[in-house]
Amino acid sequence: MRFENELLTHLPRLRRVAHALARNPADADDLLQAAVERALTRRDQWQAGTRLDAWAIRILRNLWIDTVRAQARRRETFVPPEEGDVVGRQGEQEMTVEMHNIGRAMGKLPPEQREVIALVMVEGFAYREAAEILDIPIGTLTSRLVRGREALLGHLGEAA
Repeated sequence: MRFENELLTHLPRLRRVAHALARNPADADDLLQAAVERALTRRDQWQAGTRLDAWAIRILRNLWIDTVRAQARRRETFVPPEEGDVVGRQGEQEMTVEMHNIGRAMGKLPPEQREVIALVMVEGFAYREAAEILDIPIGTLTSRLVRGREALLGHLGEAA
């Protein structure tokens, strides 16, 4: 039961990463569900004393890669989320618009840059941890992060 409880505490983080990768709420929720199911069925592969969130994010990422590859074979792509009306107080409206702009800008990034930015800048993983999750050298992570930040700022400048 301890494993399940700890996994539950990481669901918000896993959901944010799923949204950053999938860029579509429905696809992100499907991805999250599949990742949690896989984590539960393969809990014996997790090593106690290691970070459960990093292990679960790696599962999530691998499932996402499998999904993207399958869609490429079927020549399908993720559909961007429908734009909705912004309601609420002025400050909330501005925040919603800004978050939408950031989401759209993230969506324009190549997947490799998007996942690095999601792990380091959004989720706050250390460079070394993010590199381990993604199974890439830290230098590769750093260069993707630099290029991703520059591209993100460029896309945000276009939205202004």
